[in-house]
Amino acid sequence: MLYQKIRFTNSEKSTFFHVLRQRVDHHFAANNLCKSGGQKILSKAAFMLALYLIPYTLILSFNLPGWAMLLLAVTMGWGIAGVGMSVMHDAIHGSLATSKVLNKIMGGSIYLLGGNVYNWEVQHNRLHHTYTNIHEVDEDITGKFLLRLSFQEKKKFIHRFQHIYAFFLYSLMTFSFLWKDFKEISLFNKMAESGLTKRYPRKELIRLVATKLAYLVFICVIPLLLTSLSFGQWLLGFLAMHCTAGMILSTVFQMAHVVEGTEQPEPDTSGCIENAWAVHQLQTTSNFAGKNRFLSWYIGGLDYQIEHHLFPSISHIHYRSLSPIVRETALEYGLQYNAKRNFFRALGSHVRMLKSMGTETHAIESVIV
Repeated sequence: MLYQKIRFTNSEKSTFFHVLRQRVDHHFAANNLCKSGGQKILSKAAFMLALYLIPYTLILSFNLPGWAMLLLAVTMGWGIAGVGMSVMHDAIHGSLATSKVLNKIMGGSIYLLGGNVYNWEVQHNRLHHTYTNIHEVDEDITGKFLLRLSFQEKKKFIHRFQHIYAFFLYSLMTFSFLWKDFKEISLFNKMAESGLTKRYPRKELIRLVATKLAYLVFICVIPLLLTSLSFGQWLLGFLAMHCTAGMILSTVFQMAHVVEGTEQPEPDTSGCIENAWAVHQLQTTSNFAGKNRFLSWYIGGLDYQIEHHLFPSISHIHYRSLSPIVRETALEYGLQYNAKRNFFRALGSHVRMLKSMGTETHAIESVIV
């Protein structure tokens, strides 16, 4: 049944998370650490926001040649991705700072990217993090234009070529914020009938419209009014900015859940997943952390997706140190810890999954590559 209430029912496996949480808590207590990001992440937040806003200011303030403006637009795309992964993401999870007010303010940086806080909280925090890789409920793998990211999705002839054109579509991710957030209103309302979400609040609809209009003024009206850019030149920069951000963000997110070894469980007719929630997260998520610490720093620790999915309220700056604890506890309980050796191994695994999903009806088996 579409949009049915889903429950995780295997209580016998829940002891894994109880023990793991005790060990993680002991790690923070023994090392006198705070679970939020603290000063480190605030400094990073300032850098990422500057990577987005300084090029924007330069475009408005100087009569630069076209190639320079295009380069600045691409730099803004890198800034958008950085803000999304290292600032907004932690803040909306409530892990950026101990202050709820500061988390709310920094979470609002999503408005600068064209997105919406409420939609992200529902789609990402509640649905994706709870029902990871479950068809029709996890929007990250469901109903993608010309893409088959779920083995339960109907297979079409065009899908056999998706490993070729997928990354072009990925580049449209943040661009799609302009209309996708409105599309999600009816989706959330349908899900509300089974209790998966609540009906879309009227005050959030007003905020959605107001912030979208404010974003259009910020990113379109002001540059066209204050510079000599033609509409065509502005559009080229706008597309370059969003395609850069979308490519980075989508690729990073896909390598966490649509790779070999990650499962896509189906609930039974009564909406039950016969598994504990924490074990479900292990089975549907993959790491791709390698030796590249700069990459890990830039993408907000999202190469440690297992740790993030198990402890989303802990800042990403701690995931590297938590990883051995999670891995050892998982192996102790005979559970899979799906980890690709680095970014490129994970990327190759994702491309193979795209090929498989384009032609097959069942997942291919592989865990560590």
